[in-house]
Amino acid sequence: MNKIGTATPNDKMEYEVTDNDLPLLCPMPSMSLWNSHPRVFLSVKKPGKTKCPYCGTEYIFNQEQ
Repeated sequence: MNKIGTATPNDKMEYEVTDNDLPLLCPMPSMSLWNSHPRVFLSVKKPGKTKCPYCGTEYIFNQEQ
């Protein structure tokens, strides 16, 4: 796991997220915000996918058992 604010936003266009990542935000807390879009909350159905309306990054929810 990256430290807060050290990952490049959208260095991957697909991220797997779990219960630990909820509430889901894009960019995620581990991403630097200085060169990204405004932070938005994303809704994800369990299990399911959601896409950021700003950058198109897809988040795939994997519910932990």
